[in-house]
Amino acid sequence: MDKPVGFLGGTGIEGKGLALRFALAGVPVVIGSRSEERARSAAQEYNTFLGKPLLRGMVNRDMLASAGIVFLTVPADHAVAAVEACRDDFPSGLILVDVTVPTQIKEGRVEYLERKEGSNAELIAAHLPDRVRLVGAFKTVPAHVLAELDTPLECDVFVCSDSKEARGEVMELAKRIPSLRPLDAGPLGMARALERMTILAIHLNRRYKKKGARYSVVGI
Repeated sequence: MDKPVGFLGGTGIEGKGLALRFALAGVPVVIGSRSEERARSAAQEYNTFLGKPLLRGMVNRDMLASAGIVFLTVPADHAVAAVEACRDDFPSGLILVDVTVPTQIKEGRVEYLERKEGSNAELIAAHLPDRVRLVGAFKTVPAHVLAELDTPLECDVFVCSDSKEARGEVMELAKRIPSLRPLDAGPLGMARALERMTILAIHLNRRYKKKGARYSVVGI
């Protein structure tokens, strides 16, 4: 059996959407939380929604010990605190996938919230021990579209990391989700572009009165 995919912050809309889609694709999924009761409750809720007992819930420490790839799906402003709280529990070689995009509302518009490190991914990387391999991915895939399981994604997912091996593993995992094509976006610094691409998609949604704008690259 595949090593489980874990979720740190798996009770929000993006974590829920990814967890459900991976579970339906046959990937073992573990929802983590600081509270074991809350983790099990979330897993039970998702299993009830699917009509199958496909997900498990456990305290973050146990989730991190059992999973090979863990998705960080907390709000962007909470990401550093989340990884700091788990710092001592990260196993060597763990792949942590950051999906966060920092935003702010300015004059009624959604704008990118600048980070002095260049991106939220690079900010998170600065707070991780060297034994953890950080990957930026799923930053341009709308959370609510992920959660609409009847909606085919039909888009590309850009994957960036300073670890080529980690990029490859996350790309292989992403292939398990139907109608989703992973693209190798290179080093972690490319998260600077990817996070800002999300802001463009939000503005396109608003201008064209849509809600599911996402990216598909032609010619590749």
